[in-house]
Amino acid sequence: MLKKRFFKTVDECEVTFRVEPQEADSVALVIESNGWTPIPMDQLKSGPFKTTLRLPVGREVQFRYLVDGDTWQNDDAADAYVSNQYGEANSVVETFRNGS
Repeated sequence: MLKKRFFKTVDECEVTFRVEPQEADSVALVIESNGWTPIPMDQLKSGPFKTTLRLPVGREVQFRYLVDGDTWQNDDAADAYVSNQYGEANSVVETFRNGS
């Protein structure tokens, strides 16, 4: 799940990434905006994992979730999907303001 919040005073979009893989011990967000370095996600008491990042407005940013360090998962709520160099697809989050 993706939740976006735009700011009036800065050109940033706060994006909350939330995923609920089955029987996972750890999940990391792997995103192109930081050079594909995994970002550990926090697990909520209710089960899902989440993290929040600020991304520049007006971009399409690719990402995936890395579950337990060895299983890739996409976000069902992604704005789009694009093929990657490994013959799979990456999720995409778009940070366009309405009308941009």
